[in-house]
Amino acid sequence: MRKTYISNSAEETEKIGAELARELLASDPDGLYFIMLRGPLGAGKTALTRGVASVLSPGSRVKSPTYTIVNEYRMGDVPLFHFDLYRLGEGADLAGVGFSDYVVSGHCILEWSEYLTEEVPPNAVTVTIGQKGEGAREISIDLPDE
Repeated sequence: MRKTYISNSAEETEKIGAELARELLASDPDGLYFIMLRGPLGAGKTALTRGVASVLSPGSRVKSPTYTIVNEYRMGDVPLFHFDLYRLGEGADLAGVGFSDYVVSGHCILEWSEYLTEEVPPNAVTVTIGQKGEGAREISIDLPDE
């Protein structure tokens, strides 16, 4: 199922991320969520992640993990792991950072997920952020089939 939103600011993008997290919790309160973010530089991937974290890891200070590859937020009941694959580029090999261990032990959100080469879980959510005119963003969220 696809949902599409228009965001005119970082704050609106964060609200969309928070809404996504609340929807995931409502549909599967005990699940581990795998969210793949796609979009150009400056699209709002980290802003959307802040919104998701505000629900799944309240009180966490979210910043892009571009140089560390992964940030861990542990303020919620289940850890939230925030990956940025930009520096790794196409064919990103995440075995060295223990990616498979992260996937089974917490929620995962990946910026630049188009670079992911590991197998994608069947419950993955894909979020695509594109520019829509002056400062606006179109955010498409593809949820897994029930």
